Amino acid sequence: MKKSIILFLSLAFSITAVAQSQAKFQKIDSLLNYLYENDRFMGSILIRENENVVFEKAYGFVDFDNKVKANTKTKYKVGSVTKMFTSSIIFQLIEEKKLKLDTKLSKYFPEVKNADKITIAQMLNHKSGIFNYTNDAEFKNTKTDAQTKEAMVKRIDAFEPAFEPDTKAQYSNSNYLLLGYIIENITKKTYVENVNERIIDKIGLKDTKYYSKIDPSKNEAYSYSLNDAGKWEKREEWDASQVGAAGALQSTPEDLTKFIKALFDGKIISKTSLAEMTKIDQNYGKGIFVAPFGERKFFTHNGGIEGFTSTVGFYPAENLSFSIIMNGDNFDINDIVIGALSIYYKMPYQFPNLKTVEVDQATLKSYEGVYAAENFPMKITIKTEDGKLTAQATGQSSFPLNPVSQTEFTFEDARVNINFKENMFIFKQGGKTLEFKRESK
Repeated sequence: MKKSIILFLSLAFSITAVAQSQAKFQKIDSLLNYLYENDRFMGSILIRENENVVFEKAYGFVDFDNKVKANTKTKYKVGSVTKMFTSSIIFQLIEEKKLKLDTKLSKYFPEVKNADKITIAQMLNHKSGIFNYTNDAEFKNTKTDAQTKEAMVKRIDAFEPAFEPDTKAQYSNSNYLLLGYIIENITKKTYVENVNERIIDKIGLKDTKYYSKIDPSKNEAYSYSLNDAGKWEKREEWDASQVGAAGALQSTPEDLTKFIKALFDGKIISKTSLAEMTKIDQNYGKGIFVAPFGERKFFTHNGGIEGFTSTVGFYPAENLSFSIIMNGDNFDINDIVIGALSIYYKMPYQFPNLKTVEVDQATLKSYEGVYAAENFPMKITIKTEDGKLTAQATGQSSFPLNPVSQTEFTFEDARVNINFKENMFIFKQGGKTLEFKRESK
């Protein structure tokens, strides 16, 4: 009898746990549906606990114009998440003693400025000082054109260094484009062959490849941005040769979470290499970053190309991985991650207020002034700029206020809510409420 009671209690606990788990995933689904229905998001998400996929769903379209819907196997370009694959291959070559972290760039591309001072390690963690070629104004005019390796190296060589090697860290796609070429020089194989043999085939990724022209019939998604008329507009495609090992892969959230878990499980590089890869120096690892979420620290990388935005993250202590890829980019992906993880961990989270109302200029002007609150060290100045209301705390940058009613305004980036009353406003942020009174107009 006692044994039966224990089993019953265990079953009851299991049912409750499942119900709670389902509830949080339903809320994550509600958040993404809410963003999708308000034209802020199209794309796909997956959350993996250990080996188990516990939540996955796609939202929106592969081909918006022809209303071809996306699914969980839809492939999206992942941009700079590619750098994690490139870094992994570099570490494999180091393990094979074909390369060293202190090898100089001059061994392969002596024509690049400061090549005799720049090491592989510095390129991996963006401390080389090589100018980021995608920041050049001319890049937008050439990004759709096919380029040879020689032409890309010549383009990079033409720029003056952004800084002296190893004096600071600054993100540069040039580093990883060149690392891809170094991989080709050492192996005598293309980057495509290397990434296929060394990672994709090795760990069994089914939907990851070096991208070519998008083909919706192969479940490959176009990317979109919202135009001035409030409609999703297809973005032009970049030629893969323009980004190479810095950003030319396409994948799915399922494959990306499988990849990052395999990376931390020692299936791609050794634990010694992983320790070096994840060593953070001036906020940069070697092809990876650390993103804090409360007391947790996720290893992660984001990507952006055309209208695609992507992210993949892994928390080793809980063996938890997640990935979100967007092909309709009208909301900060980091805010979506914060929302999804907050819900997953059952932390307080309020859906962003996406509505906007029209408020006449006379009403906006009536809110102007300098406001102060007891026991709060800064004053807040409210004023109108270009027909919109802004707020600025003492010594801080101003931020725009979005009207959601005639008296209520929000700044979603910082989860700020301001509700105006006569000669005062109620300020809410992060569960705190303050009453600010107007001192002067």
